[in-house]
Order: sequence, then structure tokens, then C-alpha cells
Amino acid sequence: MRTLYARFRQLIHEGFKFLVIGVVGAIVTFGMANALHSIGKYKAITIATILATAITYLGNRYWTFRHRHGKGTTRDSIMFFILNGVGLLIYYACIGAIDLAGIGHSVAWYNVALVVGTGLGTLFRFWSYRKWIWLAHPAPASGKLEELPDNLAAAAAGPLGYSASVPRSREHTESLGDS
Repeated sequence: MRTLYARFRQLIHEGFKFLVIGVVGAIVTFGMANALHSIGKYKAITIATILATAITYLGNRYWTFRHRHGKGTTRDSIMFFILNGVGLLIYYACIGAIDLAGIGHSVAWYNVALVVGTGLGTLFRFWSYRKWIWLAHPAPASGKLEELPDNLAAAAAGPLGYSASVPRSREHTESLGDS
């Protein structure tokens, strides 16, 4: 069991932090989408998603993935908003499905579409952020695992005092699924 945890330690810690930030984003999305439902369901979800995206960007950048390398704030921000645009399209697809089923007039079914869209969008976002925005630390040229410098180890420490497992070899990175 310990070996299994060690293998997936970084994924578990990032996943938990991503979930916490996602819950905040979901509360914002659901609250705003329902509050603005009277202006139209697509406009409401668009406005709600833009607001939630701004909030979750800050949480993910400065807490969930702070120990990962980014390509730079401007590039990271643009990619984050593009990928959240794909997430918005997932919401549109779910809302469109309830419209096609003829039950789009119901606020209850609208909320079902939001729940399904949130679930599918969350899976897409977690995978895509790790793949294209906040990348794992690169392996050294030697390909061997090395000790983290003290300042990097401190930067990788989470709010609960654990240190994130930062892969430094190609084999280790591939075993975590970051390739």
C-alpha cells in the first residue's frame, strides 16, 4: 500500500487541491448561473464560467500547481482561459442535450446539465492543466534522481507541511502519467 501511495503521491495531492479549488469554482458557477438564468441559460453559464475561471486560475496557479513549471504568466493565463473555453463548450453540449431532449425549459434539468458538465469539464481540466499549463519539473540530463535543493523543497511543500513528490527522471515522470 505504501508503494502505491508513493507512486501516486503527487497525483493524489494535486487532485485534492484541484478538487478544493474546483468546489469553490462550482459554487460560483452554480450560484451565478442560477441567479442569471432569467437572461438566458447560455448567457448565464457563460458569465458564470468567466467569473469562476478567474477565481480558479488564481487558486490553481498559486496553490494546486505552484510547484510545477509554467512557461510564463502570460502564456499560462492564455492557455488556462482557452482550456476553460473548451470547458464552457462542454457545458453548452450538456445544456444542448437537455434542449434536444425537450426538457430544456426546466430549471431542475438545467441544473442536471450543469452537474454533468461540471463533472466532465473537471476531468478535462485536471488532465489538460497538468499536460499543457503546469508541467512537472524536467529531468536532469543524467536522468538520475537527485535530492531537491532546499529552496525547491520548501517551494514544493504544501499547506499541510508535506513535500510534493517532484519527478526528476524520465522513468519516474512516465510512471506518474505526466508524459
